[in-house]
Amino acid sequence: MPVSTLVLNDGSQVPWMAFGTGTALYRKDAEDAIHLAIDNGFTHLDGAQPYGNEDSMGQGIIASGKPRSELFITTKLTALKPGTTPKSALEESLKKLKVDYVDLYLIHKAVDHVGKLKDVWKGMEEAQKAGLTKSIGVSNFTADHLSDILEIATIPPAVNQMEAHPYVWKALQANLAIHKQYKIVTSSYGGLSPIFRAQGGPLDPVVEKIRIRLETTRGSTVSDGQVLNKWLQQNGVLVVTTSSKAERIREYLDTQNVPELTVDELALIETTGGQLHKRFFPGNLPPE
Repeated sequence: MPVSTLVLNDGSQVPWMAFGTGTALYRKDAEDAIHLAIDNGFTHLDGAQPYGNEDSMGQGIIASGKPRSELFITTKLTALKPGTTPKSALEESLKKLKVDYVDLYLIHKAVDHVGKLKDVWKGMEEAQKAGLTKSIGVSNFTADHLSDILEIATIPPAVNQMEAHPYVWKALQANLAIHKQYKIVTSSYGGLSPIFRAQGGPLDPVVEKIRIRLETTRGSTVSDGQVLNKWLQQNGVLVVTTSSKAERIREYLDTQNVPELTVDELALIETTGGQLHKRFFPGNLPPE
């Protein structure tokens, strides 16, 4: 079954779930992982220059035999070295990825470009106008960072990828308001952190209760991860996830076939998540 899509503010469509090459694959060979992900149904692949594995990511794409036209490839801009621009940095990435263009190019962290965000965003626009990327966006941007570049942007960011799950959702409200205003898609990494990195938190019994209800409705197995990913999907979030196991990869993609959460269940996850503020990747943002 094809992966369902989200529409970006530039008219492009993006598969709602991506296979990420950060965290577990950070600075590691990603060829086998990418090949496995594609073989098991992923078409959206999320990489980044600072992950240090674009070359092996490209090898995995080639090894899969999947036509470029059937894939959606994302990469991200790292801190710029003297004399480089977002455009020249992307040209280097394209060589490593062994493709002519990417579908989405993000600024990886605003904190890598302190005092230079406006100029960097203009460089991102130049990369898009040159045809090196179909869409441009940001990652780990606060509401203030977004406001900064929107003052000069001729092309608004299509995506803001950030740590997003119920334990930070309350803290993201200023971001989400700007995302809604400019039709910026919220993308999530670390979305399953409440169940994998914060066991024993207030969400646990809520997720379990909803999981049991969904299993009864569906008539087949539903996992805790699918409950949280479904919550993210129904909130219009582009989910970035990863796994080294084929079974887990298929489970993640199967989330779109899980019955929808009710309005009350969606609200219960949000309000319960609001009882605990917990970030698991604080280094990607300015100090709180």
